[in-house]
Parts: sequence; structure tokens; C-alpha cells
Amino acid sequence: MVTMNFAQAINNGLDTALSHDPRVLCFGLGVTDPKGVFGTTLGLEDKYGSERVFDMPTAENAMTGIAIGAALAGYRPVMVHQRLDFFLLAMDQLVNSAAKWHYMFGAQQSVPLTIRLILGRGWGQGPTHSQNLQAWFAHIPGLKVVAPTFADDAKGLLLDAIADPNPVIYLEHRWLHNVSGDVPSTLYRTPIGKARQLETGTDLTIISSSYLTIEAKKALKYLQNEGIHCDLIDLRTIRPIDYPTIFQSVSKTGRLLCLDSGYATGSVSGEIITQVTSKLFNHLKSPPIRLAMPDIHEPTSYGLTQDFYIRAKDIYQGVHKILSGDTPPFPPELENPIPHDTPGDWFTGPF
Repeated sequence: MVTMNFAQAINNGLDTALSHDPRVLCFGLGVTDPKGVFGTTLGLEDKYGSERVFDMPTAENAMTGIAIGAALAGYRPVMVHQRLDFFLLAMDQLVNSAAKWHYMFGAQQSVPLTIRLILGRGWGQGPTHSQNLQAWFAHIPGLKVVAPTFADDAKGLLLDAIADPNPVIYLEHRWLHNVSGDVPSTLYRTPIGKARQLETGTDLTIISSSYLTIEAKKALKYLQNEGIHCDLIDLRTIRPIDYPTIFQSVSKTGRLLCLDSGYATGSVSGEIITQVTSKLFNHLKSPPIRLAMPDIHEPTSYGLTQDFYIRAKDIYQGVHKILSGDTPPFPPELENPIPHDTPGDWFTGPF
């Protein structure tokens, strides 16, 4: 085990994949820049050469087509985008080519393509640099979608995505890049489609993913002091969702709080609640609740984002609302950090 942060774990995962498989390629805007996409691609070009690790022109749609072609030719490309939003220019290639190829050609060929999409929030990112469109990608048959929270899963899910025979969307929240943990230094894989249970309790089930899992852990510290004990399940994979783990937990607790960093309408949390209520209705002690982003664009103004993001205080009050119908004042320690549009005062960017 080596202690490293989330960004370093991604770098280590790419290094591991490139060293073990000569078919792996890594490219994208900024991949070979001095800052190496927030440090996630530093040193890889020097180690593996510009034929395998390289920058690309600002031509997302065209370069995604090239990545699909390379995958069909036997390579395993990892395409990197510093913002999820920039990749929207390539949705046609993703949805109508990569996701459908295996099905349309009778499983004769696969598209082993991994696409890293970084989600940026805070610091005035605004409407065009902050979107989490996980529900879009999860809606498309033929795509797998992962969203790691911890450093070990950042590496493990990346390696499993690269090894997967079909396209995988790898969603990477910028607020997680500095979060540290113990990571195996060897090649290992976190299996796509398997959730991770972080806390155990009988009062309520919390389903979360990506950065909101960190906020949920903060809230649970104070809830546990009040004698409230919850199952906390980190999805890790947005598609396919690990429903057996979710159903087992909700069957035990009878209550569900679903956290979602995407818009509320048509959200992943909405789909989870639908599945739970249709299959476990008789087990439920109260209506499930979701905390998701409002159906408006993220403001650029620092003043307008004061209470825009879902934070630990909202989760704390959400749990109380389910259990008692009340929303008591939250502990002062759960007040928004200063500045409020960062994960904490330790966060120094860059964006």
C-alpha cells in the first residue's frame, strides 16, 4: 500500500496500464502540458513516448472518432477531457458509434474505449463548466458509467475500465483530486457494477456516489453521536447499478435517502427510488427522499452559489426529515466552508 491522493492514484493507474499493456494509449487536451491535467498525466509522455501519450487538437468529435477507430483496431485508448462539458461536442460519436457497435455488428467487434470526464464545480465555473450529466450517459445502452470516490477506487475502477471490452465513461469530480488514501501499488481492479458499503446501521439507507459520499460521511459523524446509525452505500458504478446491495439494505432499514450531484429531473436517484418503490414497497416505513441539484443552471456568481450545492448539513437534515418529519438546526460544524464553493479551506485548486 502507498498513500497517495485521488489524482496521483489516477496517474498511477494510467502508468500501470501503460506498462502492462502496449495497446493502451492516453491522449487529450493538456495531457502533455506541464500541469498534466491536474497532475493525473504527469510524466507519462516521458516514460512511454509521444506515440502512446499525446496531446490532441481541439476537435473533440473527430478525436473521439479516431479513438473508436483505434479501439476497433485493437488498441485500448484512454481519452481525457478536462471538463465533462467539452465532451458534449462528441456525443454523436459516443452514442451512435461507440455504444452501439458491439450490438449492431452481432458482437463480432468491441470498442474498448475509456473516456475520462472531469466534473468541475465552484470557483465561478458557471453553467458551461460545471455539469454532471451522469444520467445522460447512464441512459444509453452499451455504455458503462463509473464515478469513484476514494483514491483506491480511482485507480481500481480506471484499470477495470481500461480492461473492459466495451466503452466506459469515467466520471471524475474535481473536488476529490486532493483526497488521500492507501492505494495498492500493484495492478488490481475494482469491479465495475459493485457498490461499496462504508457504514452500517438499521435506521436508514443512504445511497451516494462521487463527492457527495464525502459529505455524507461528514453528516454521519454527527448523526451517530445522536444515536442514528445508517447504511452508507457508495455506488462507485452509475451503470450498471448494484441493485442487490441496495435492495438488501433497504429491506433491512425500510428508509431511503438518495444523493445525486446531477439535476433532479430524470436523475439517477430518481431511477433508484423507482426501482426500490416498485420492488420493495411493502418494506418501506416512509417515502424515500432524494437530494439532487435543482433544475437550474449553476450560477457563476459567488453570491448566488451560497446554498446551491448539496452539503453535509443538507444530508443531516434530510435524514432527520425521513426519521421524524422534522428538520432540526444542523450542528454549527456542518456550516458551509469558507469559501463555500470549495470542498474545504484546504482546497487550493487549480481549476
